[in-house]
Amino acid sequence: MPVKRTKKVAAQGPGPEKQGELVILTGMSGSGKLSALKAFEDLGYYSVDNLPLDLVPRFADLVQQSKEIERAALVVDVREGIRLEEFPAILKKVRKVLPTRVVFLEASDDALVRRFSETRRPHPLGRSNTVVRSIKAERKRLDPIRNVADIVLDTTKFNVHELRAHINAQFEQEASDRNLTISSISFGFKNGVPTEADLVFDVRFLPNPHFIPEFRKLTGRHPKVAKYVRQFPQTQEFLDKTFDMLKFLLPHYIKEGKSYLTVAFGCTGGQHRSVFIAEEMKKRLAAEGYRVQASHRDMPR
Repeated sequence: MPVKRTKKVAAQGPGPEKQGELVILTGMSGSGKLSALKAFEDLGYYSVDNLPLDLVPRFADLVQQSKEIERAALVVDVREGIRLEEFPAILKKVRKVLPTRVVFLEASDDALVRRFSETRRPHPLGRSNTVVRSIKAERKRLDPIRNVADIVLDTTKFNVHELRAHINAQFEQEASDRNLTISSISFGFKNGVPTEADLVFDVRFLPNPHFIPEFRKLTGRHPKVAKYVRQFPQTQEFLDKTFDMLKFLLPHYIKEGKSYLTVAFGCTGGQHRSVFIAEEMKKRLAAEGYRVQASHRDMPR
């Protein structure tokens, strides 16, 4: 039997016909679906884990008709077996009844293997294969569902608390339209481009503080280095034009359902120019009301 988690919602009074909302959580085993479901429960969603696929349309009818259930979330995943092939067709039926969003959680193979190792739980596809082979088989089986997802969330770098905070921020009713988590990161090209980067900017055209002896051991966070990089006209022009481009792009990303964006700035070593630019872009985007965090992959500790 599916495990139900409920949270009472006040009954609605007289008014227009209630429509409701449904979120279907799906994705890779070990990607954090149950933690995400708990976050939805805390937000007031009537939450159901592992509901049989055949019952999803009936559940949508129940939510649409119920005076007590305003919003609902449920998990559908690989435990459903070969019936998953029917998910896209069932989703079309459900969306005719109730506004429905599909959230697909995933993570890198290395992260999933590590999580299964830490929990010592077998993969849902069984013990006959290694975890690595089961993960690859699961990705292939879930690919048609991933293709119809409204939101694809990579949880590789999220811990449980960060994942729940992200869900809370994304789905909380009072959240603003600018509900997008932006990572402004710096890196050094000599160590490769970050795999998680959505947008990459090369700032090696700026004068390099590395060649000034007093700056060599400092970073782009130091006021002296920041003052040095900021003084050049091309620095201000780059910041202004890149910021204008991001202001244009971000609303469109949000409209398409993107919940997080990684903007990467690279210089040679990832210590001076890219660090300064990433921090400056964070300040500008935060001033516009966006949720921004800065990190520096190759900056000396």
